[in-house]
Amino acid sequence: METEGEQLCEAARNGDVAKAKALIESGADAGAPWNALSPSNQSAGDFAMDSGHQEAYEALLNAGIQAELILGTIARKTKKNGDFEGDYLEDRVTFSEDKLMDSDSKAVMMAWEKPLMEAHAKAVCSGGGNVLNVGFGMGLVDTAIQQYDPATHTIIEAHPEVYARMLRTGWDKKDNVKIIFGRWQDVLSQLESYDGIFFDTYGEYYEDLREFHQHLPKLLKPGGIYSFFNGLCGGNAFFHVVYCHLVSLELENLGYSTQLIPLPVKDCLGEEVWHGVSQKYWQLDTYYLPVCQSIEESE
Repeated sequence: METEGEQLCEAARNGDVAKAKALIESGADAGAPWNALSPSNQSAGDFAMDSGHQEAYEALLNAGIQAELILGTIARKTKKNGDFEGDYLEDRVTFSEDKLMDSDSKAVMMAWEKPLMEAHAKAVCSGGGNVLNVGFGMGLVDTAIQQYDPATHTIIEAHPEVYARMLRTGWDKKDNVKIIFGRWQDVLSQLESYDGIFFDTYGEYYEDLREFHQHLPKLLKPGGIYSFFNGLCGGNAFFHVVYCHLVSLELENLGYSTQLIPLPVKDCLGEEVWHGVSQKYWQLDTYYLPVCQSIEESE
């Protein structure tokens, strides 16, 4: 005999709204997690979003945010590209004209990100002064930051091969550049306070981003701008929305407002872009660029 939960699932599959409502009112619980995926890799939130069911979408969105605030079941367990940071820092990386890859053919950074990095640089350099970037990679954002001629430009890079390449290409010879080699967690004592900060590390958990945010009150000057590479759950539209809301809430609790600026990226991401890359870390049509500043300053 079917349980009430199984009957509820069956009613939902058949579109029997009256039976589904009656079962829910009688206490039936299907027990489905908010982030369960169909065989086509879509969640209930994706279906609600695509079908324009706003009430269901908002209920699922709130359920996702609450679940992640309390339990943290997606990005806190899965890093940007699935690697452990320690493994990445000991790993060999390869540079080409359009990408930086690890030994598993996973992309650390790719050239398609250049317009995004230029937009991030514009945001964090909007106040001039002293700028900090955490994670050099291919140097896309740092090259863009240099166009704004900041008073000082501090770069933290943890990977030894990337750091060596920075030296070979003369980044240490630039008058306003200070390179700090090491994990950001290990070099906090060497940091000052900055007018603009950008954060984009590879092979870290969402928890590491959250930990970095705890240091913003000391690192970011009053009136300063903070931004980060917003690749959170970049393979699923609904999960991405949940994490955009989540990180905005957590930054709000620290005293920062977050504006998410939509940037279309669909035209940048033809199949040829991913040739030779084992994992597409971004599959959405729109990138939401975060611009964060003190709530007091933004009012």
